[in-house]
Amino acid sequence: MLRQAITRLEQAEALDGISETMQATVSSAIRPRTLRDVLHGTKFGHPLHPVLVQVPVGAFMSAAVLDLVPGAHKAATTLIGVGTAAVLPAAVAGWVDWSEMTKDRRRVGLVHAATNLVATALYAGSLVARLTGHASRGRALAYAGLSVAGAGAYLGGHLSYAQGGGISHAAPEVARVPEEWTAVGSLSSLPEEKVAVRKAGDVPVLLFRRGDRVTALIERCSHEAGPLGEGEVIGSGREACVVCPWHGSTFRLSDGAAVHGPAGNDQPVLPVRVVGGMVEVRRP
Repeated sequence: MLRQAITRLEQAEALDGISETMQATVSSAIRPRTLRDVLHGTKFGHPLHPVLVQVPVGAFMSAAVLDLVPGAHKAATTLIGVGTAAVLPAAVAGWVDWSEMTKDRRRVGLVHAATNLVATALYAGSLVARLTGHASRGRALAYAGLSVAGAGAYLGGHLSYAQGGGISHAAPEVARVPEEWTAVGSLSSLPEEKVAVRKAGDVPVLLFRRGDRVTALIERCSHEAGPLGEGEVIGSGREACVVCPWHGSTFRLSDGAAVHGPAGNDQPVLPVRVVGGMVEVRRP
């Protein structure tokens, strides 16, 4: 029944109206590209939201344990205060990631966010109750908040692991690249400082040539598997980058580093060698 409910949620077109309104609101409220890159985790090579979530989750879980320990009331109250305050930055990063997702993911993400909002309200109520001398009510509200937060965590896990929200969509391609050195074309056939797409086995590989040096990246964008081979090359030399034509994620061609989001993951790089004028790649 739970799986059926999740499937219905993914297909709930009735949520699309509020989803599109919220998406426009988030995009309008958080416009600076540098700020969006930070919130996506682009500058760190890893999505930021799951990192920030560890603070409130850890604080709330620890408070739940301390509420069972005699004499630990003050420590539990402090942790609930820390956790409640830490929800905001985690939520902001989550909303920015959510605003770049597909419709089915945004539907689940909306309910995930609503559930976490309810949990945060319960924890805020718990904090107020504790600070005003109503310890028993504070503990009851905190355990209710933990239960609701658990439901939100389930939806967040489904969004990430079942629907692929926030994962690197290029990573699975790496496992399909042949382990042995595989010729993908001649060096002379590659244009200078332009991208070219060749196949290693059946995996599209993005090649970039500067003189006799060639770098190779997985061609499918880590954000949503967009075709980087159709993207624009900007910059030159070691700072040359390719821009995904789907959502604008920008990757440095020399090392695959994500320069601009919405991608929060770097682009996988493959080992390259040139033998007898032929360019060869293999799995790392």
